[in-house]
Amino acid sequence: MAGARGYHSYRGRTPKSRIVLAVILVVIILAAVLFMVFQQFVVYDETGHARLDLPWQTEEPSQEEEPPDNVEITVEEPERTETKTLQLDAAPLTDWDSAAAQAAAAGCNSVAVTVKDASGQVYFDSAQPAASGAIRTESTTAAALTAMTASDTYTIARLSCLLDPIAAKADVEGMGLKNTGGYIFYDGNNLNWLDPSKPTARQYLCGLAKELAEMGFDEILLTDVSYPTEGKLDKIAYGETGKVQNLNTFLDEMRAALAEYDVKLSIELPAAAVSEGSDSQAGLTLADIAPRVDRIYAVTTEDQISVLSQAVSAASAETEFVPELAAAPAAFTGSWLVTG
Repeated sequence: MAGARGYHSYRGRTPKSRIVLAVILVVIILAAVLFMVFQQFVVYDETGHARLDLPWQTEEPSQEEEPPDNVEITVEEPERTETKTLQLDAAPLTDWDSAAAQAAAAGCNSVAVTVKDASGQVYFDSAQPAASGAIRTESTTAAALTAMTASDTYTIARLSCLLDPIAAKADVEGMGLKNTGGYIFYDGNNLNWLDPSKPTARQYLCGLAKELAEMGFDEILLTDVSYPTEGKLDKIAYGETGKVQNLNTFLDEMRAALAEYDVKLSIELPAAAVSEGSDSQAGLTLADIAPRVDRIYAVTTEDQISVLSQAVSAASAETEFVPELAAAPAAFTGSWLVTG
């Protein structure tokens, strides 16, 4: 007898499509679970890029993080060296030990030596061709200057510039200041000057300054940087560019010549030109000169230091005023130079 007919279970194979579908479903569920788990560890940097910051990672925090906005950064200006300077006699230096002892006895930590004076004489062995007939040294001068610049003492080279009868007469056409008639100009003291409008004159002085910087001087003090103020001034041939511009050009070229050296550039001015701001006869304008130098010197008295210092500061906040006095000041605590 035939078996009863009715429903019975199917024992055949499961279709592959169902298996693939199940695997995909499991992967999706697993990915969703992982996303929810790791979402709490997602962080974003300042550029908006996301990264995982897992709790078991031991990486140190970046050391390049910017400081908070409320942190104040103070930039300190370099300290100025207070120099108590003794001006040595205008003559060839022959014995540095004696000069150093003289400065120490005067309570000075700095010495100024004249390397070229207003007569045009040069007191060191310069290689400048224009100085060949003006050099006046002694047998021990070179060694004394070497010992001086190698010492711990702050050293200043005093360099007379435009008042120079020797160089002016030696090359009237190339360097000398002329009158309107085409001849060399004589001032009220029968002296001759270099013409700052002439490139050869400027090159000569800049060449001397470079030699001094190479010798190791800490500072170069320019004196006699002006036009004559005595004599028949209306007879001077000033040139087309004018007095002020000629002096400014000279100082610019001097600054450029010394740019590669660690040396201060200073200038000596008449006290009246500093307090009044200018000297039209000399071609001096404090507002033009002060930013071009590190220090301004002037022969003065202790009671006038404050006025002159304020005038220099008003013209250039970075330029220091240094008084030249007959004796060390009693109350002034800044830099100074004594002439005796």
